[in-house]
Amino acid sequence: MAQRQPITLIGGGLVGALLGTLLARRGFAVELFEKRADPRLAGFAGGRSINLALAERGLHALRQAQLADDVLQRAVMMRGRMVHPQGGEPGLQRYGVDDGEVIWSVSRGALNVLLLDAAEAAGVRLHFGQSLAGADFDAQRIRLADEHGTQREHDAGVLVGADGAGSALRAAMEARVPLGIRVEPLGHGYKELEIPPAAGTGRGRFALEPNALHIWPRGGYMCIALPNTEGSFTVTLFLPAQGAHPSFASLPDAAGAAAFFREDFPDLLPLIPRFAEDYDGHPVGSLSTLYLDRWHLGGQALLIGDAAHAIVPFHGQGMNCGFEDAVALAGLLAESGDDTAGAFAEFQRVRQPNADAIAAMALENYVEMRDSVADPHYLAKRALGARLAGRIPGHYMARYRMVTFTHLPYAYALERGRAQDALLQRLLRGGTDAQAVDLDAAAALFERELPPLAHG
Repeated sequence: MAQRQPITLIGGGLVGALLGTLLARRGFAVELFEKRADPRLAGFAGGRSINLALAERGLHALRQAQLADDVLQRAVMMRGRMVHPQGGEPGLQRYGVDDGEVIWSVSRGALNVLLLDAAEAAGVRLHFGQSLAGADFDAQRIRLADEHGTQREHDAGVLVGADGAGSALRAAMEARVPLGIRVEPLGHGYKELEIPPAAGTGRGRFALEPNALHIWPRGGYMCIALPNTEGSFTVTLFLPAQGAHPSFASLPDAAGAAAFFREDFPDLLPLIPRFAEDYDGHPVGSLSTLYLDRWHLGGQALLIGDAAHAIVPFHGQGMNCGFEDAVALAGLLAESGDDTAGAFAEFQRVRQPNADAIAAMALENYVEMRDSVADPHYLAKRALGARLAGRIPGHYMARYRMVTFTHLPYAYALERGRAQDALLQRLLRGGTDAQAVDLDAAAALFERELPPLAHG
């Protein structure tokens, strides 16, 4: 195999570690620099890490790295959303048609450790405690700083930034050429809490139904809880950052927050025995969407994952999208020969419309999760869609299923989903009785108005 140009990865999180493995297995010499200490030795910092939902796109990428089975052994299956309405009984809303269409709750820290081990085993040279301090793109050299501020230079070859929403490589690129950066804050933040394991064994060690993503929708805000393998749940409270009650500004400490939970989440609060410690000890995380007009500088440097297109977490697709990026980029670089610039340009051409589409769908899903899951008209559309999926599977598939259980491009799922939703609205005429709709007429309308579903 011909010697390939060396690649330097900035960022040893999930996407950087997986990309390193995929590239090393294709014969690239890869070095990876991560500003944090090695989490395999120092442990993984908590308090800012929303649990991750692994879906088909991410699983496909892990299969390419021969890691899917190892990851699933450390994951908990989630069949759907367990909705906890205020004053009502919880109810499960399935994600897919059966247990063949599920998502998986995984720990960010455990997954990162597994991926770093895999990268190292594939031949990636890992360097921790090394922050990017500067870059000379023409000379292909970077400056790195350790935790004491001591700097050194490194011959970088091709640079790829997988260093997240606060990307240092993006800042260095922006200093060279404007990238068209736009950051759109959501105006809402999040705080992590924890339901510890119960005293039982097996399923009894879970205080809630283990095979579901739990949601307490309250209109403009919500709580969610994702299961962990040892029986705990990671709870995340989402609230407006500022403004009138309830907001994080109006609930600055655990005393006020506990009173709020007793009123709005009375079934949840007793499950969080360390509520005060968690609330006061964990920071409020911020939520924004990042857009760039330009993802690369010729063939010298490229941004992927959150460094190029950070999104809000409400579709559970940030990691899955980043993993899809890694597979696409590794394939393009392997096929490109010496034309790195061509590979980078093609990567942006293919991936940017899909990144924009999942950003839009993630924002829409926040409204759905905190409000629509308890709305009668939404539930009627969902029920009618389920009837149509059974009658005309070649012409109707819920947008969530397209995003979560197929490889159809995100941009296609967004466009097709909007077209399907418009027809469901026409059929229901604002009503809430899906059974009252003539299914034969509905199927004929879909077959007449829309082409068959693409394959993916």
